Amino acid sequence: MGWRRADAYDEYGKWSEDDVRVRASRRGSRPRTKQRPAHEDAVEGFVLAVDRGRYTCLVDEGRRKREREVIAARARELGRKSIVVGDRVALVGDVSGDAGSLARIVRIEPRTTLLRRSADDSDEVERVIVANADQLCIVVASAQPEPRPRLIDRYLVAAYDAGIAPLLVITKTDLEPADALRELVAPLQVPVFESALGEEPSEALRAALVDRVSVMVGHSGVGKSTLVNALVPHAERATGHVNVVTGRGRHTSSSSLALRVEGPDGEGDGWIIDTPGVRSFGLGHVDPDSVLRAFAGIAEVVAECPRGCTHLADAPDCELDAAIADGRLDELGAARVASLRRLLVSMAGPESAEG
Repeated sequence: MGWRRADAYDEYGKWSEDDVRVRASRRGSRPRTKQRPAHEDAVEGFVLAVDRGRYTCLVDEGRRKREREVIAARARELGRKSIVVGDRVALVGDVSGDAGSLARIVRIEPRTTLLRRSADDSDEVERVIVANADQLCIVVASAQPEPRPRLIDRYLVAAYDAGIAPLLVITKTDLEPADALRELVAPLQVPVFESALGEEPSEALRAALVDRVSVMVGHSGVGKSTLVNALVPHAERATGHVNVVTGRGRHTSSSSLALRVEGPDGEGDGWIIDTPGVRSFGLGHVDPDSVLRAFAGIAEVVAECPRGCTHLADAPDCELDAAIADGRLDELGAARVASLRRLLVSMAGPESAEG
């Protein structure tokens, strides 16, 4: 295909378009449409892992004999929507799970919860860590490395902001009693479990994980991967050691991974999502009021505070102080207010100051 003369004139010397040939478009002539296929034949999958643009999904969950892992890629129609571990997705294409097969993720189902963090406290751009979690399992060592109460507080803030129930697992209790850490979260009524080196996880902890999707978070070196391996023997998560001089642990888990965990005596099961160890947890995206709204009773009191109230101990005319004074908040309520104010201070302070 080429060009014909474009400077053609008719018999009267006037310009004529009759002798002009325009290069044909290489694109199809079919008009584009914004309507996307409904993918009614899509199957549901549960995202177990994410690795360089490939997503490992479990399909036919709940039917043990037919469960299979499928490798999938993102469909172009999803645009820039992020897909994370814990997502429920719709899959089309080759969902056989055979070696070399590749399905496509065409839809992310509505999420019930989102655990998020930001790069630092000055960054309001959130990063989604895990979707659809029911519990945030905060793993902290009683010693080696030393506990960091402000980092624990930040995890608690993230849990309350996401609407996820927190629980605390204290490891290495054979090295140091867990009393101080228990007292830290007691007013917030956070369930606490203990784990010692060389011991199997307690039946109570296993029972707390049944019928739940639980996210495991913790500072590097606290023994989180060791705990995961004890809960799921085939997990084979890499474990590291703690430098006894600096108290710092080595990052061992490099990516998030969902693993099935059995309940006590094999009765029931749940999911735990192991996440990489961190040394900081940015909360730049969190609204302090969302944390206070997580507590019935306190939320109603805060609603009566003056506009712009920080709810901190030095806030003038804070209704929380009035509620404690006139008995609307009992002794437990007052203790909760003190703990919540500690969380708000942890949010306001720089991450570098975490201790």
